[in-house]
Amino acid sequence: MWSYQHSTFQIHQLPALNDNYIYLIEATTCDVLAVIDPADASIVNQACQKLGKPLTHILNTHHHWDHTDGNQALKQRWNCTVLGAAHDAERIPCIDVKVLPEQAFQLGDLAVNILDVGGHTLGHIAYVLDDALFCGDALFGAGCGRIFEGTLEQTWQSLQRLAQLDDDTKVYCAHEYTLPNLRFARAVDANNEALKARIHRDTQTRMQQNPTIPSTISIEKATNPFLRPLDADFCTEYAQSNHIDDTALNVFTHLRQTKG
Repeated sequence: MWSYQHSTFQIHQLPALNDNYIYLIEATTCDVLAVIDPADASIVNQACQKLGKPLTHILNTHHHWDHTDGNQALKQRWNCTVLGAAHDAERIPCIDVKVLPEQAFQLGDLAVNILDVGGHTLGHIAYVLDDALFCGDALFGAGCGRIFEGTLEQTWQSLQRLAQLDDDTKVYCAHEYTLPNLRFARAVDANNEALKARIHRDTQTRMQQNPTIPSTISIEKATNPFLRPLDADFCTEYAQSNHIDDTALNVFTHLRQTKG
């Protein structure tokens, strides 16, 4: 478990399954202990016991099993409140509160904002607490989720929405995919000095068996190939190399289809 201090809460990062991350949000000014995307109930229970606190809330970003599999057991163990997108209410186990994109609500003293990040799934949402973004599979370290239910245009709009967050916002995504994603990034953005530095830094981090996550919005905008279409110079160079129109959506579409 790795822990990160924010202004009014701590985030505890729990590795699960092969490459998932589960996040516990421990408020410092109230009794809230919330989990984001509990893939494995036993890991969450162990962390709650270590912290000596009961679980109060489950926040799901989307309905996939590796984000919701612990819902039922945790609900039974702690009688916690389960929140998820209203769009996915039939597909999220034990959901109590159906939330909507652009909605804001309180978890005790913690203010939470919801963003629409549909594309990977139609009902995918992200949660923003202060300077922390919990984005599930919408955005990864140097990557983005595959498009299973949405469209390329919808996914690009979602990524632009995330890119509008403050540059220092911490990106807490749900998988440790960074190094494979960086290999693709290097192939399509070879002259990017910020990318070269990130590859070195994150490779060393993984060699030490530490997570590359969280990153930040500024790091992702500078090095993530699926946010690089925000840069007009990148679009021009990439479009010329691949003989496509240089609009940001066209460049993003080509990148996403190339990665597969």
